[in-house]
Amino acid sequence: MTDGSNPSSNRICILGGGFGGLYTALKLAQFPWESSAQPEITLIDRSDRFVFSPLLYELVTDELQTWEIAPPFVELLANTPIQFRQADVEDINPDSQQVSLVGGDRLDYDRLVLALGGETPLDGVPGAADHAIPFRTVSDAYRVRQRLQNLENSDSDKIRVAIVGGGYSGVEIACKLADRLGNRGRIRIVERHDSILRHSPEFNRNAGKRALSDRGIWTDLETDVVSISEDSISLRYRGQIDEIPVDLVLWTVGTRVAPVVERLPFERGDRGKIKVNRHLQVCDRPNIFALGDLADAHDANGQTIPATAQAAFQQADYTAWNLWASLTQRPLLPLRYQNLGEMMTLGIDNATLSGLGVSLDGPLAHIARRLMYLYRLPTLEHQVKVGVNWIVDPLRALITPQ
Repeated sequence: MTDGSNPSSNRICILGGGFGGLYTALKLAQFPWESSAQPEITLIDRSDRFVFSPLLYELVTDELQTWEIAPPFVELLANTPIQFRQADVEDINPDSQQVSLVGGDRLDYDRLVLALGGETPLDGVPGAADHAIPFRTVSDAYRVRQRLQNLENSDSDKIRVAIVGGGYSGVEIACKLADRLGNRGRIRIVERHDSILRHSPEFNRNAGKRALSDRGIWTDLETDVVSISEDSISLRYRGQIDEIPVDLVLWTVGTRVAPVVERLPFERGDRGKIKVNRHLQVCDRPNIFALGDLADAHDANGQTIPATAQAAFQQADYTAWNLWASLTQRPLLPLRYQNLGEMMTLGIDNATLSGLGVSLDGPLAHIARRLMYLYRLPTLEHQVKVGVNWIVDPLRALITPQ
């Protein structure tokens, strides 16, 4: 052993501290383990903070603070037996059951959870890696916010923003930026298909289109990005290429598995994702579980599991149960995915939601979205701290002299 752990205990190593990894770890810690089966649970992530990504957009508009949506792992895990390691994963050896970390440390495991999520590919378009900003992490949000501050403090009459991708992320960040920039903003969404929000419920799609129209956001449909430079973006529409001046480019489309996952000798499904069975075990590797963006998963009814936050929540519950069951001689449960609906923010104090027979948009949907996400925050202590702040902040604003 190179990590100093007790070789007689069950060692569960969880790679990735997003929705899949963190929520699996927290759920595992709640199970009634017998002393002989009590595992050592280690959570590894390259960042020191968990990111509640559906609320990341609110950092750009200063509606929320970093601590609310990105609490440190050590804070979330303080009252649990879970060990946290901040590190990059260099290699995974499924034969020796060992994980190598950048820096030389190695961890042995009895059960492994792959929850490293995905990465935004920027190498397919010339200039994208140098001049486009993805929108996946707190660091991304900080970069966007800093660029906006610089542009707002400049003498420029207009601030021109191009957003690549007309899915949820593209539409949500477009509306937030439009509300922040106001009349100075000139925002366009570039979408290679013939419609925005193609995979969303019709109610949400229509609400999204209205929100974009109300804010004067252009949508370039059936348009491909040819190249990106420091101050322009070249677009191809029906064979014709136009070069458009731009101050900021955001890239919100596409995902791929991390290189360390790509190297694993596992069966692959769509876009290089790891194939798992209905118990979320890697095919032919029952001691390895995979979930979230890197897993090609289907539930007990054959449904394809989408790469969404709500899917990761549900997968985490099943992964934790099946880890516990596999170590305590209990039956494993097949994943049964429930689509609970979809929500998206459409600017400041505006949102839409559709699901379970309910369709809402506007300020009421904004409140409902906030409450649902408050309930989904990772620990009760953090939920209480954030909930109290959401109540106190407006009151403080009312009584603070201008």
